[in-house]
Amino acid sequence: MAKDASNLLGSYLRDRRTRLDPVAFGLAGGRRRTPGLRREEVASRANISPTWYTWLEQGRGGAPSPEVLDRIAKGLMLTEPEREHLYMLGLGRPPEPRYQPVDGISPRLQRVLDGMVLSPAIIKTAMWDVLGWNRAAAALLTDYAQLPRDQRNILRLMFTGGKGRTRNEDWDSVARFVVGAFRADLARVRAHESAEATKLVDELRRISPEFDSLWQDNDVEAHSEGVKRIRHPEAGLVALEFSSFVVEGRPELGMVVYNPASEADAEKVRGLVTTRGE
Repeated sequence: MAKDASNLLGSYLRDRRTRLDPVAFGLAGGRRRTPGLRREEVASRANISPTWYTWLEQGRGGAPSPEVLDRIAKGLMLTEPEREHLYMLGLGRPPEPRYQPVDGISPRLQRVLDGMVLSPAIIKTAMWDVLGWNRAAAALLTDYAQLPRDQRNILRLMFTGGKGRTRNEDWDSVARFVVGAFRADLARVRAHESAEATKLVDELRRISPEFDSLWQDNDVEAHSEGVKRIRHPEAGLVALEFSSFVVEGRPELGMVVYNPASEADAEKVRGLVTTRGE
């Protein structure tokens, strides 16, 4: 660990420590030589040696392990952005994503979706459950509001319902891509270790021979960008260019935005959205 990085880490730890109120932790307040918690108090909360913690603050402790950083982050009650900053100072990289089940999105994020009038857009989890969508997505892709919450899953729609097969042009290629991208998402946020992922995969393998075969192939795909062709019952064939983004601060969430590939495709989307709004 470079000396400059060690000094920055030590300075950050001291700053966070001195901002904490001892009384809030059930510790004696009163007169202290310096504000905040003492080094040995932080070390005790983090379950590490007071000497080791002191060395870290002094910039001479060497590179701490991820486990030590996590214990220190918990001991200092760091927020998730603060924990990430701690990792960048201590290890030069962000922490591994931690899978956290979610069942909704913020109103602010929904307004981002709604602002893309002619671009169908969704927010999905690492399990590929759709949590948010805009009017264009409901008109062209799937009206998720009409589905039970447990059925708003892209994989279930692809492999257990006829609509997924009839709506996607070249279903075989799309299905292979979806399974590979799903596998990559699970690993990215370590959701593949969760009971929820095991349950979903087992269910799909049991119901769909196609999914079972693709899952056994162990292919991995990057769900970054590409072209999707939808066969809509009213608008006909619509070509869309898609781009995927991880939601900042929420690695378990991904936004997928579909832009019409041509002006003709944009007119088809506009017609569907207009009809839906009437």
